[in-house]
Amino acid sequence: MPDQIKVLHVDDDGDIREITLLALETVGLMEVVQASSGAEALAKVQSFKPDVFLLDVMMPEMSGEELLARLRTNPDLDNTPCIFMTARVQSNEISGLIENGAIDVIQKPFDPMTLAHQIKEIIKK
Repeated sequence: MPDQIKVLHVDDDGDIREITLLALETVGLMEVVQASSGAEALAKVQSFKPDVFLLDVMMPEMSGEELLARLRTNPDLDNTPCIFMTARVQSNEISGLIENGAIDVIQKPFDPMTLAHQIKEIIKK
């Protein structure tokens, strides 16, 4: 694992983005690039090679799963670990996300004080 983890965080909710940014940069000392949509994420990822994707599942226009499929078409990103964040945590939904390429799922609402540690532990697995 690199010294400073680089995270591409995508969520359409501005409050979630703000809390996540504080949790990851301030508490977790991670480098974070954020996007409010799948299209914005696809544009930003061209100049930022993240160590992990942190994607909201339910977003308008392009879901987190659709975004991950698009990100995977880039050979430089096809092995980048993906963690989904969602309030929908029924076991069949979680297993579906993992079948579609996620390494884990973080439940919303999340604890901002432990989010960075949680991501680091997931990546270590």
